[in-house]
Amino acid sequence: MRSLFSRSRPHSSSARPLLRRALGAVVIGAALAGCAHRPPSATGTQWPLVLRTVLPADVLLLGEQHDDPEHQRMQHEAVKWLAIRNQLGAVVLEMAERGTSTAALPTSATPAQVQSALQWQEAAWPWAQYSPAIMEAVRAGVPVLGGNLPRTQARSAMRDQGLDQALRPEALERQREAIREGHCHLLAQAQVPGMARIQIARDKAMAQTLAEAHRSPGTTALLITGAGHTLRTAGVPVHLPKDLTVRIVVALQQKAPATAGAPSDTPADKSPPSEQATADAVGRLVPADADLVWTSHWRDAPDHCEALRKQLE
Repeated sequence: MRSLFSRSRPHSSSARPLLRRALGAVVIGAALAGCAHRPPSATGTQWPLVLRTVLPADVLLLGEQHDDPEHQRMQHEAVKWLAIRNQLGAVVLEMAERGTSTAALPTSATPAQVQSALQWQEAAWPWAQYSPAIMEAVRAGVPVLGGNLPRTQARSAMRDQGLDQALRPEALERQREAIREGHCHLLAQAQVPGMARIQIARDKAMAQTLAEAHRSPGTTALLITGAGHTLRTAGVPVHLPKDLTVRIVVALQQKAPATAGAPSDTPADKSPPSEQATADAVGRLVPADADLVWTSHWRDAPDHCEALRKQLE
């Protein structure tokens, strides 16, 4: 199962990377089934020039699958393309906590200095994956800001019932079902509302950081985050000021290739059942939310739910 948005971290630090990759698109996609509109799509050869079709924008959300290096490469190219044109006002990261920033660093700052400024958590977010986009912004003199909810605030967010009112009832239920799915249905039901509140608090933190980062007309504040955080009705866009122009680009993998040795009565383009379900659900997710879809190649991945199950036993 592929990860599309950040997860509420389990208490065990050793389980965090596994859980971060476990939250899939199936439940969110199913909840948005029935949408008829499909946004334009682009492939690697058309990126980043195709960004012209969604710009100008005050805020640009780039939604990724966290374990796909092609998606981080796409982000790097977008940052470079915008920076060269002096259109990049700031880069906001889900991967760093709100309150951290590179704004005080010179353009010659070393990667170590940048990691220190962002209080980078290597165990959760491999620096090698995200450093090209981050360092590109730093070299261009563009501030990189942490946008995620500080971990010290997670417990209070979990108890804050006021966060339940931040979303419409149907969107709140999608968040809760996403928590169940993201924890591979291993989470006790009583914990689901609190974990969903943490997700909402994270979305609000990223939205507030973006709003503060957009200060210059004609520039774009760019958010790098998991695709689930980009949902218009349940993610970061809900919490942004309504006077900001928001555009969403979601990076998704192409459907899985046919399984070798599949039965002869299986259509050639059929993916393995679980992966096909994910791909179909993602196809329902995107039309409701994205302005553009960027497709990457299919990558085989381990069963993160099984790994998480073993780790939590």
